[in-house]
Amino acid sequence: MPNDAGVLPYKLAVLCYLFDEAGRVLLLHRVKPPNEDLYSPIGGKLEQALGESPTACAQREIKEETGLDIAITDLHLTGIVSETAYLGQTHWLMFLYEVTRPVAIAPEAMQFDEGRLEWHEPDAIDTLPIPQTDRGVIWPLFWRYRGSFFAAHIDCSTDPMRWRLEQPQAEDWSQLEP
Repeated sequence: MPNDAGVLPYKLAVLCYLFDEAGRVLLLHRVKPPNEDLYSPIGGKLEQALGESPTACAQREIKEETGLDIAITDLHLTGIVSETAYLGQTHWLMFLYEVTRPVAIAPEAMQFDEGRLEWHEPDAIDTLPIPQTDRGVIWPLFWRYRGSFFAAHIDCSTDPMRWRLEQPQAEDWSQLEP
């Protein structure tokens, strides 16, 4: 990892959490960086040159990666996560959206150039190869604040990584450091 994490590029992205009628979560088994050979929610980078909003990006990425037309009113912003020096290469600001209704994906949409979409039981996620930040911070916070909101920061420039909850639900304010 670089000694000066401040010289890295900063990227803006969305992660989209979709569930089916059985409560399974849709994950992408990635074949491209970042996170090649790992599982993650679908998503992608904001079209910054176009001034795209995070919500419009989530809607676009869901359409591109699943073929589903999701109304903006069916998207809930569950969290915002910033990462310093992820893999020593990039700072990230990620907006985590959940589709608030169950979805079904056509079988032909399950494979595309970024990887293969797969449905997984929520309790099986810990057995999958997923990024360390997802395993240690993002997934636990997503489950805890699902239907609500949180903001967190992860510092990946240290080993082990450090993180802090910056915006919890109202009843969790006492957990923040002074």
